[in-house]
Amino acid sequence: MHHPWIPFLIMVAILLFVDLQLLHGKKGRASAHIAWLWTVVLAVLACAFSGYIAYTSGKQPALEFLTGYVIEGSLSVDNLFIFLILFRTLQLGGEQQHRVLLWGVMGAIVLRGVLILAGTSLLNRFEWIQYGFGALLAIAAVRLLFEKPGVAPAHGPLHWICSRCLPREGGSQVALSSLLLVILAVEATDLIFALDSIPAVLAVTRDSWIAFTSNIFAVLGLRSLYFAVASMLDRFHLLHYGLACILAFVAFKMLAAHWIAVPVGWSLVIILSILAVFAAASRMVPEPPDRPGQTA
Repeated sequence: MHHPWIPFLIMVAILLFVDLQLLHGKKGRASAHIAWLWTVVLAVLACAFSGYIAYTSGKQPALEFLTGYVIEGSLSVDNLFIFLILFRTLQLGGEQQHRVLLWGVMGAIVLRGVLILAGTSLLNRFEWIQYGFGALLAIAAVRLLFEKPGVAPAHGPLHWICSRCLPREGGSQVALSSLLLVILAVEATDLIFALDSIPAVLAVTRDSWIAFTSNIFAVLGLRSLYFAVASMLDRFHLLHYGLACILAFVAFKMLAAHWIAVPVGWSLVIILSILAVFAAASRMVPEPPDRPGQTA
């Protein structure tokens, strides 16, 4: 079936323009209410798009889209932790956070498009590659299980380079001429996470159209979600365990595909349940006082 790639990309450009106007508040500080509203609007549009896919292609592709969207959206939460720690460490102002995230989202769209097309092409030509993707997801799940969010950017080479190479203005603002380095840091972070999330989406669907559109809808909501929940991220201190469980489940789904077929509908229910359980647990279990990257 011929998919409307050009109209979809035009729609993405329009949504990015609206995003730019809505979230560019006074002095670059987006209103949390506006950010929440735009996040909800994008989620509703994603659901409407799944309805369009169901109408044009059938129920199964629509479920694959929704599952891919939920997987990518949930794994993007870990991206938000990284952005939060990076911006706090560099003391970026609202205007600069706005610029960095805008360019980061646009770069992520191009990057993920390339990776998805390459991944689906490889899977369609070489069936055994799915075991490699499954192994990568299993490794990512173990890594996420034993690493606390924010550790890498706060203590790793990315923080070291940025803290030493970025000049300051007035003791708190990164010079505009040096924002490119911050943007590259954000893009590098997204690349690392894409190497986990894209194989996870490809475990759900081999259709590059479904994989790409679900990823892009999730990425489009990343910037508004950051402005909406930046002050709340510290409260979800157990969520990375849930993300590890999601990656482990998807790895199992990919590695055992020839023996155990997990319906897409059940996959969606399981993933949503994992998110709900660990989000609720984060509110019920006290947060450790010495969590890395936390600020007073």
